[in-house]
Amino acid sequence: MGEFLVYILYSEKEDFYYIGQTENVNIRVQEHLHGKYDRAFTKRADDWTVIQTISCHSKQQAICIEQHIKRMKSRVYIENLQRYPEMVEKLIKRYS
Repeated sequence: MGEFLVYILYSEKEDFYYIGQTENVNIRVQEHLHGKYDRAFTKRADDWTVIQTISCHSKQQAICIEQHIKRMKSRVYIENLQRYPEMVEKLIKRYS
């Protein structure tokens, strides 16, 4: 079993962030870029880049952190996660 990650993608074309979780971010990003899932939100753009990953100790922790970030519905919150590493540390601690 691999390492679980929460990942944040950004599309310059859409000017939008996407949050997900996976065990293999490289494969998952390729799936997003190549439109593997017909109804996927990320099919709207082909320029997704990984701007941040958060290492998690379990799938459950990754799901909780992903859902937390999505519930915030805030571009500023996502940008602050990148700017302030202590915010990520608090999330990891909160959902451990």
